[in-house]
Amino acid sequence: MVDETHRDEEEEHLARQLKARGLRPTRQRLALAKLLFGRGHRHVAAEELYQEARQAGVSVSLATVYNTLHQFTRAGLLSEVVVGSGQSYFDTHVGSHWHFFDKTTGEILDIPEDAIAFARLPAPPPGKVIDRIDVVIRVRRAEPVPEQPLGRED
Repeated sequence: MVDETHRDEEEEHLARQLKARGLRPTRQRLALAKLLFGRGHRHVAAEELYQEARQAGVSVSLATVYNTLHQFTRAGLLSEVVVGSGQSYFDTHVGSHWHFFDKTTGEILDIPEDAIAFARLPAPPPGKVIDRIDVVIRVRRAEPVPEQPLGRED
């Protein structure tokens, strides 16, 4: 009974958060929000969240996962970290911080805000303000990776 009460309270809290940001707390949004925010700060790709949802018995399409992640991002619940062409992670920690992205493993790690200092930023164009600065430092395995030929050699 205590577990069920806790789940109900968690769902009510998430529903209030969604409503406060102008989002209707649909069954699918609430289910995805539980998966996203139930484990503390994390970085998740849409495909990962989709697999988690399927494993949890949540009936949702990959398109709905993508749409929900982008809606949550626009509402300020998530931030999107673009690490490559068409490759994004969604971060539940929306405060100012930076990232390491391991190209070898695909892992993304937080860098504390005070670990990077900017000596100078350009002035924004007239009528604009700087909203945020994204920093992704790409790293890879330290040992050299053997080169693979691009084409077939005959």
